[in-house]
Amino acid sequence: MTRHRRSDDWGFPRWRDYGSGASAPAQVRLCDREGCGNVGDRPAPKSPNRPERWYFCEKHAAEYNAGWDYFAGLSDEEAATRAKEEEGQRHYKRASHWDWGGPGDGSRSRAELDALHALGLDADADMDAAKAAWRTAAKASHPDIAGNDPEAATRFRTVQAAWEVLSAADAARNAARE
Repeated sequence: MTRHRRSDDWGFPRWRDYGSGASAPAQVRLCDREGCGNVGDRPAPKSPNRPERWYFCEKHAAEYNAGWDYFAGLSDEEAATRAKEEEGQRHYKRASHWDWGGPGDGSRSRAELDALHALGLDADADMDAAKAAWRTAAKASHPDIAGNDPEAATRFRTVQAAWEVLSAADAARNAARE
């Protein structure tokens, strides 16, 4: 009598050995240009107003489209009229989901951007410019110079907070590099 052996096959394909599945190779359509062996993944119409398509590689699709004349069969006046009509239909607008980020290249946080704005700097200002702007603004609004002016005191606190945010972020960035 044979002894029952333990099997690793639990019925789930992911637990079987590699190559044990009967997966068929992916079907790849080749470019329809004679002699081209590249993948033909760019459809192009065989003739106007017909469903049949050629399937070209990127290079041959560019060649095919270079010879395409959108205004073929129209007089110069009709072509100019159609071009003017279609020009009014193009309205490109930046996607609204990019507006939340505001300025900057994404390397700075919102707090850093606000701190730069408080110092009167652009979003791409470096730390040397930030330090110079901080020193200038702090000297101008310091209580020893401005006296008991409440607006100057508020401005001084804002400038100090902005510098703390920027210096802490710069220190963290430098520590991450090391």
